[in-house]
Amino acid sequence: MDYPLNCVPDHPKESTKHVCIFGTGDFGRSLGYKLLQCGYTVIFGSRDPNSSNLIPKGAEVLKHEEAAKKSTIIVIAIHREHYDFLTGFADILEGKVLVDVSNNLKINQYPESNAEHLASLLPGAKVVKAFNTVSAWALQSGTLDASKQVFICGDDAKAKEAVAEVARSLGLTPLDQGSLLAANEIENYPLQLFPMWRLPFYICAGFTILIFLYCLVIEVFYPCATNKEDTSYLIAISIPNRVFPIVSLILLALVYLPGIIAAIIQLYRGTKYSRFPDWLDKWMLCRKQLGLVALAYAFLHAIYTLVMPIRYYVRWWADKYLMNQIKGNTTYPFQNHYAWMSDSYVALGILGFFFYMLLGITSLPSVSNAVNWREFRFVQSKLGYLTLVLSTAHTLVYGGDRFIFGPFYRWYLPPAFVVSLIIPCAVLVMKFILVIPCLDQRLTKIRQGWERGAKC
Repeated sequence: MDYPLNCVPDHPKESTKHVCIFGTGDFGRSLGYKLLQCGYTVIFGSRDPNSSNLIPKGAEVLKHEEAAKKSTIIVIAIHREHYDFLTGFADILEGKVLVDVSNNLKINQYPESNAEHLASLLPGAKVVKAFNTVSAWALQSGTLDASKQVFICGDDAKAKEAVAEVARSLGLTPLDQGSLLAANEIENYPLQLFPMWRLPFYICAGFTILIFLYCLVIEVFYPCATNKEDTSYLIAISIPNRVFPIVSLILLALVYLPGIIAAIIQLYRGTKYSRFPDWLDKWMLCRKQLGLVALAYAFLHAIYTLVMPIRYYVRWWADKYLMNQIKGNTTYPFQNHYAWMSDSYVALGILGFFFYMLLGITSLPSVSNAVNWREFRFVQSKLGYLTLVLSTAHTLVYGGDRFIFGPFYRWYLPPAFVVSLIIPCAVLVMKFILVIPCLDQRLTKIRQGWERGAKC
């Protein structure tokens, strides 16, 4: 028998194993189809065996009671509201492994988890929570790359191992989460919407709104209030193309700032065996997501910059510049230092964006799994700081002599690019201080287990 690539039966006798599935919905049918592909004998339990026309070919359909007698592993692929009918043949389910795959419509919908509720209805059965994090579509299409982990919990070790064996045979990765008390957390997991992305999104949204309003004040409100000039057209392209790089640079700096704060705390405490504050732990756990959001904003900045030459506003100014030379019969002289600044600004931006992309690519699981820890750390740390240096230098060269040019300070407010440099420059300065040999050596000793005042 030919097995699909993602089915890994461990022994030839796998084909003799029986799995019973209660429920002929999308998930039940998809799981049954996958089990058949991997050499299992599948029996479906249904209220009306003759009405199930979509059952995978090769599977047997029987009444619930008859199907339960043919297998020691029974997958309960029905909703919690319908569990009560199982008590009608509780004696048949005595000692059976019941695999609860159900999910709810919202987090903590019931006081107890579905699996615990099932166990209370059938105390003689061995209830195991599993497969609820795998979608019917993934099972049917075979695209299991995004959902290979199967969280398993239950009070019977042998029952959990039996279910884990089935998961491994399907090409999935079982993860034992402990007793049935963990079922509530497992059931809430598929209902969470980007849990690791919330803090980065909030930080990004906050900085985006603040920088946008800041640019709006100095580029739209100021000309309107002082010269009655309407520059609202800048809201479409120019202001976003300031907001995106500024927020991107700030977010990139925030990726490396928690590591510096952690190093300062360790130097102050003289040990690595003391917990960081909760806010710092949460910050450090979302650094990857912060970096990817920063990369997305940098990508938007690159796209917006490419469309600049085709804008009406830019072409109008270029034509006006040319006409002024013609009318005045003058030629503005070529200024070498401005050419150097312009080319340096663009070159630093290109290099910074290249390393930005490299950081994003290496953060992908398929790439990070192909490199060892030293290689991954080199890219994410050393090249990460190089990206921050290049991006900061890109902004500094862009500013040029405008840092001290009065007309750019409107209502005594500095230009937006000046604001963008505060956090990145602070991070780079603190990092430079920490790599001073005396501090770096002390920090290395602490991270190797040395403690201040500890007796040998």
